[in-house]
Amino acid sequence: MGFFDFLTEEIAIDLGTANTLIIHMDKVVVDSPSIVARDRISGKIIAVGKEANMMQGKTHENIKTIRPLKDGVIADFDASEKMINMFIKNIPALKKKWFPPALRMVICIPSGITEVEMRAVKESAERVNGKEVYLIHEPMAAAIGIGLDIMQPKGNMIVDIGGGTTEIAVIALGGIVCDKSVKIAGDVFTNDIIYYMRTQHNLYVGESTAENIKIEIGSATEDLQNPPDEKSVQGRDLLTGKPKQVQISYREIAKALDKSILRVEDAVMETLSQTPPELAADIYNTGIYLAGGGSMLRGLDRRLSQKTDLPVYIAEDPLRAVVRGTGIALKNLERYKSILIK
Repeated sequence: MGFFDFLTEEIAIDLGTANTLIIHMDKVVVDSPSIVARDRISGKIIAVGKEANMMQGKTHENIKTIRPLKDGVIADFDASEKMINMFIKNIPALKKKWFPPALRMVICIPSGITEVEMRAVKESAERVNGKEVYLIHEPMAAAIGIGLDIMQPKGNMIVDIGGGTTEIAVIALGGIVCDKSVKIAGDVFTNDIIYYMRTQHNLYVGESTAENIKIEIGSATEDLQNPPDEKSVQGRDLLTGKPKQVQISYREIAKALDKSILRVEDAVMETLSQTPPELAADIYNTGIYLAGGGSMLRGLDRRLSQKTDLPVYIAEDPLRAVVRGTGIALKNLERYKSILIK
């Protein structure tokens, strides 16, 4: 290995449905939306990440925006590979190199993923010059990123609400004891808001607008302690066809999201009911940890806490918990060898 070590760079990737994050040399060097814009005629990728995200919903017929990942897995192999490639090329420290270095990578994957989907991730990585590719399950990475000692014989429960999937897992002794992966997460919340605006306000809003509503006034309960202000939302009136604006309060969003959040709650309850008694005893003491962008939904922690009668904690910087954990696993490959999938 000796000489090649000098030529090998280490990167940790959280390849998410909504956002892709990359850590290199202990720093988050890429934090961008997982979206690419492709020129329909030449087939070339013209923009990636934030740039492509700004085009979403505003394109003419020669440009198509693609989200290469759906429900946490690669849906468009070609686009995802080009996207990863462009992100890696944009890492400042790697730009200076004369030739592309060999990469040692750890990539995180949803826990409910199939063999075929796993191979797609691996092949993508190998085609962007990944010489050593390790995979790690998302709830594991989230637990490490939150700062839990996952090797202990102690049970911890992680709920990671991402863009495409919600991953719920009970972790002990460096392994996942019971887990559930449901395809109800950020994207579904966004679609719930679009549907609600259509049916209740006759207002047609785009995905980006709906996501903004979710971030600015989204809520899981109708009684928040410090509620956000009302928000004015612009879109197209479905009756007249004219652009129009309506005022929306967080209570309406709570109504819009209620059914989906119920399903997340049910998944948490089901996972708890499958937990072995000794670990259930641990969880009674340690509570539930939330990670992922969805955990930032106002009042969600309280709602889950009321449903489960357990304390619920939100990770600090929940959007980056998973990539932080992936980065820690990359740095301590020997220690975490047992939980990485080669």
